[in-house]
Amino acid sequence: MDKRLRLLAVALLVVLAGCTGGASMGGGDGGGESVSMSADVTSGEEVEQAGGGDELPQVQQRAIIKNGRLVLTVEEFNTSRDEVEATAESYGGYVSDSNERVVRQSGGTYRAGELVVRVPSENFSAFVSETKTLGEVEHVDTSSEDVTDQLVDIEARLSNLRAQRDRLRELYEDANTTQDVLAVERRLTEVQTEIERLEARQASLEERAALSTVRVSLSERPPGPAQWYDTPVLEAFSESVNGVFVTLRAVVVGLAYALPYVVVFGGLLALFGGGVFVAGRAALNRMS
Repeated sequence: MDKRLRLLAVALLVVLAGCTGGASMGGGDGGGESVSMSADVTSGEEVEQAGGGDELPQVQQRAIIKNGRLVLTVEEFNTSRDEVEATAESYGGYVSDSNERVVRQSGGTYRAGELVVRVPSENFSAFVSETKTLGEVEHVDTSSEDVTDQLVDIEARLSNLRAQRDRLRELYEDANTTQDVLAVERRLTEVQTEIERLEARQASLEERAALSTVRVSLSERPPGPAQWYDTPVLEAFSESVNGVFVTLRAVVVGLAYALPYVVVFGGLLALFGGGVFVAGRAALNRMS
């Protein structure tokens, strides 16, 4: 009986501690959720817990989100794309995504597209500076955001939740009644779910810690309106000869279309004209 009372008392303390922990987690979550999941964090920012489990985690280095976007006008798209890829590789990065399209307009066509480059954060500025030399810069945009406090908060909450999970597992092993088992199991599931959610977020931030994202848009110069006197001589002569043949073919095709009408309606007109002529001549003969 004493063991039963002890278990219930400990379970009550754990539930109260869980409620308190949940409240503190809810209050501290506002800043963490404001970070875009597509953002990137500088490399080497690791969060470690110093000392015992009750001490606050210590941060070795500030965690900074870095993103960049470059818009360049280039002479030849394929060449510039290869140069961006080579530059990324030279700084330890790579191209994660890319797209290319052909733009058509009245003056001709030109190529354009975008590359998404992942590059180590310590090489972020150097990569951006070198990429700017690959074409005519139309637009550059870089941004950064310090998320160190969010990582510290995640580690502190994980430490608290893991301690709760260990205590709940001990209670689960000692529970004797179905009611006690279900109560502890329900709370253990809630704690485990929250741990997994925070661990996934922490892993996502740490995975991005090594790399920043730079979006590089490349576009060839749109061709201007073509002038007739800019056409090469041989091309102009060839087009003229072709125009003559096109005109002759059009005349032949037009005659082919018109011939049935000429035969039918020409015959009718000839018959009608002949009848009128004969009737007029007979009338003149009678008058004379």
